[in-house]
Amino acid sequence: MTAGHAAAPGGRPLLNRRLAEFGTTIFAEMSALAVRTGAINLGQGFPDTDGPESVREAAVRAVRDGRGNQYPPGPGIPELRRAVAEHQLRFYGLRYDPETEVLVTAGATEAIAASLLALVEPGDEVIALEPYYDSYAASIAMASGTRVPVTLRPDAASGTYRLDLDELRDAVTDRTRLILLNTPHNPTGTVLTRDELAAVAELCVERDLLAVTDEVYEHLVFDGTHHPLAAFPGMRERTVTISSSGKSFSLTGWKVGWVTGTRALVTAVRSAKQYLTYVSAGPFQYAVAEALALPDAYYLGLRDGLRARRDLLAAGLREAGFGVFAPAGTYFITTDIRPLGATDGIDFCLSLPERVGVVAVPTQVFYDHEPAGAPYVRFAFCKAEDVLTEAVRRLHELSGLSGLSGN
Repeated sequence: MTAGHAAAPGGRPLLNRRLAEFGTTIFAEMSALAVRTGAINLGQGFPDTDGPESVREAAVRAVRDGRGNQYPPGPGIPELRRAVAEHQLRFYGLRYDPETEVLVTAGATEAIAASLLALVEPGDEVIALEPYYDSYAASIAMASGTRVPVTLRPDAASGTYRLDLDELRDAVTDRTRLILLNTPHNPTGTVLTRDELAAVAELCVERDLLAVTDEVYEHLVFDGTHHPLAAFPGMRERTVTISSSGKSFSLTGWKVGWVTGTRALVTAVRSAKQYLTYVSAGPFQYAVAEALALPDAYYLGLRDGLRARRDLLAAGLREAGFGVFAPAGTYFITTDIRPLGATDGIDFCLSLPERVGVVAVPTQVFYDHEPAGAPYVRFAFCKAEDVLTEAVRRLHELSGLSGLSGN
């Protein structure tokens, strides 16, 4: 769903060739379609309820007290850096110096971009698990790197997506610089197991690779356990760990993220980050520092509530005729549209709002080789139960419609 790009008066394209393949993000396109049609938006992964009141009030207090209304420190306010370090120790036993090994960013998206801009030289290969969040491809391109996809493949028997470790090993060459790892994985909902992560860690150590890990869904694991790659032998000194407040606290608009790693790695990422936003979200940083200290009951309640909504939507999608891949984590359910007689996810998603008033996202836009993802469509379940129930009711109408082939 790439848009055309204008040319300068002399005929030369305005957009540099590294970004020429990228148009408007699929999330912006589908959310605009939801607004235009009045459809229920199960495409973009944002909750339709706000985060904890205590955290929102903390932001209000910060604004009123004049904390963060001017430029905060470049690495982030000390309170948030300490809170991030305490969070990593509390949940994973990972120790980081908040003064030198924690960096606050404008969400995880900036953290990913800054990490790749800092660590990748032109021509370096970056391995990413496909299908991948669309900013990965753009960030690798901006860094003049070469993306190398390793595909998570759907297994109809288990109803999950799995990583082929042999394929991952075979993807490493002498030009490979780092592995960009996302677990829990968007869009498939895969949560890599301890054994799988141990194998990734061994490969990184053996081939002297860096790792950049996107762990924004770390607290949204319904089946299994989240294991940070940095906790495995030999990985702390070669891993940039990224997370954010958006998914853990249902505050996606605040755009407060962070990086943890060794002093050398964080210094490198900061070198790029300081020329992107420099700083952001001053008052929100104080509030997120308080959020990270919320009791275990909060995190467990968040997980259990989303698990119930996952199960509600998954059951409804199966009843509506979709093939369903049950996610072990994240906000998302991937479905197979072929049981409905459709084969092209883009056509299916573009027509869905008009047909039944629901918006989804075609998974094929997250692949380098689109046919691999053509019959798959992603739905977000981070919505209120009544919204999901109504969406399911509408989707059931598909069984009475014709012309769903998508060819």
